[in-house]
Amino acid sequence: MNTPNDLYYAESHEWVRLNDDGTVTVGITDHAQEQLGDLVFVETPEIDLTVSAKDAVAVVESVKAASDIYAPIHGKIVDTNGALADEPELVNTDPYNEGWLFTMQPEHATEIEELMDDEAYESFVASSESDM
Repeated sequence: MNTPNDLYYAESHEWVRLNDDGTVTVGITDHAQEQLGDLVFVETPEIDLTVSAKDAVAVVESVKAASDIYAPIHGKIVDTNGALADEPELVNTDPYNEGWLFTMQPEHATEIEELMDDEAYESFVASSESDM
């Protein structure tokens, strides 16, 4: 499982990258895209949408299923990855870079620190799989 150590992770399998301008970029983890399989459609959220943590804000559809993507923190959507409209498979091939989903302006920057680091996320996934 690929979990970069410079990101934060939510239990709903989104990753968060803190950007230099104070915004955060959000995508789904490598583990999540593996579980979903080949993505065929991505619906990103509306720009300027104000969201609360754990709100369903986007949808990804694979050959297996459709899955909601949740806001990992409170904030406002400021950008989306337009490339995913024509190339949803970018989430599968490069989930942490080209396959990002949206960018947010956090309402409270400290909320990011409440998310998991890479080691905690890997332990969370391991314990979730052992519960199955």
